[in-house]
Amino acid sequence: MSAALKWFKSSHSSPDGDQCVEVAHDGTQVHVRDSKVQDGPVLDLAPASWAELTGWVGK
Repeated sequence: MSAALKWFKSSHSSPDGDQCVEVAHDGTQVHVRDSKVQDGPVLDLAPASWAELTGWVGK
């Protein structure tokens, strides 16, 4: 699954990328992973859950 997705980091990420998450969207779910462990676990969220999370984090 992870290989077929187009992953991206926030524009606010440091150039070193040492503490980042990557996000991908496949039209059904939003996928989140640790940028340092790209073959590791992936958190899959419904788009509404992702919107709620990012809205809460931004406060």
